[in-house]
Amino acid sequence: MTSTLPLQPDSSEETAVHGHEEHADHRMFGLATFLVADAMTFAGFFAAYLTFKAVNPLPEGAIYELELPLPILNTVLLLVSSATFHKAGQAIRQNNKGRCQSWLLVTAGLGIAFLISQMVEYFTLPFGLTDNLYASTFFAATGFHGLHVTLGALMILIVWWQARSNGGRITAANHFPLEAAELYWHFVDGIWVILFVILYLL
Repeated sequence: MTSTLPLQPDSSEETAVHGHEEHADHRMFGLATFLVADAMTFAGFFAAYLTFKAVNPLPEGAIYELELPLPILNTVLLLVSSATFHKAGQAIRQNNKGRCQSWLLVTAGLGIAFLISQMVEYFTLPFGLTDNLYASTFFAATGFHGLHVTLGALMILIVWWQARSNGGRITAANHFPLEAAELYWHFVDGIWVILFVILYLL
C-alpha cells in the first residue's frame, strides 16, 4: 500500500515563472558605511589638531584668537538647513512635490550661504595657509568640510530636479535619493558642530 504526498512547488521553478527574485535593499546601509569611513578622515583632522595643540605649543602669538560671529552664523545656517531638509522629506512622503522642491531650494540656499560666509572668514583671518602648523590644520579641516558642503549642495539641487512634478523620478513611493542626500547632509552638519567646538571654542 502506497501513500501519495502532495508535491510542494519548486522554489526555483516559481522564481523562473515570476522572472525575478526579491533582494533586500542595502543601499542605506552602504551609505551609512561610507559615512562612517568618511568620519574617520575627519577624526584624523581632530586628532592631529588636538595632539598638536597639547604636545607642541607654538610660541606666544603664533596661535591667533578666532572671531566667533561668522562661525556662529555658519552653525546657525547649517542647523536650520537640517530642519528645512527634514521638511522636504516630510513633503515628499505626503506626495506634495511642490512643497518638497521649495524646501530643497531653501536648504541648498542655506548651504551656499554657508560657503560664502566661510570664504569671507578666510579672507579676514589673521593668518595664512602656510604660516604655521596650526594654520595649515585649520584650513585643511575647514576646507575639507567645505568640500563636503559643496557636494551636498549639488546633491540637493539634483534631488530638487528629480522631484519635479512633470517627469521627476522621486515620488512618495520612491524617494531613496532624497533620503540618501538628507542623511549625507545631516552628517555634514554634525561634523561642522564638532569642528566648531574644537577649532573655535577649545
